[in-house]
Amino acid sequence: MKDIEILFKNKPGQLALMGEILGKSKISLEGGGVFHNEEYSIAHFLVEEADRAKIELEKVGIKVIKISDVVIQKLRQDIPGQLGMFCKKLAEANINILTQYSDHANQLIVVVDDYETGKQISEQWMKKWWGTTEDYII
Repeated sequence: MKDIEILFKNKPGQLALMGEILGKSKISLEGGGVFHNEEYSIAHFLVEEADRAKIELEKVGIKVIKISDVVIQKLRQDIPGQLGMFCKKLAEANINILTQYSDHANQLIVVVDDYETGKQISEQWMKKWWGTTEDYII
């Protein structure tokens, strides 16, 4: 899975166009969101086929700013404070979270400025809280 960062002109129909194009191309969105920022909106979506999504979107004039690796982290919903504890571990390693959202399976999706170290921290977190890293680390 990858994160695609998209720049939309802030006008009606842009998200509809994106969804329509990706749907026709059989590219599924697995999580994400859109955030208004004055004249433009910035979107981040989790996709399996990010390179193909970029090609299809750019054919219709939708700008994909970048494609990023993601850390996918399963948090314990039964333990309050998990988000803060996990993010603190990243901060202690001097890792900046650039983007954060959830996927359709209620997992935390983060784009960080140091993917390899972020992935290692995530793997350690999974071992501590879940006893495994196999299911959630991408």
